[in-house]
Amino acid sequence: MIVLGVILLIVGFLTGINIIWTIGIVLLVVGAVLAILGTTGRKVGGRAHWY
Repeated sequence: MIVLGVILLIVGFLTGINIIWTIGIVLLVVGAVLAILGTTGRKVGGRAHWY
């Protein structure tokens, strides 16, 4: 999710499309929050592991 957010940020910046830029920021923030929660050992979405 973080990688997709960064890709959308780059594409949105290069093309000048604001909605892609905004979606990229949202995905980047949500991915970072989920990564932080996962590393602290908290269950995310009722699951401790996603594999």
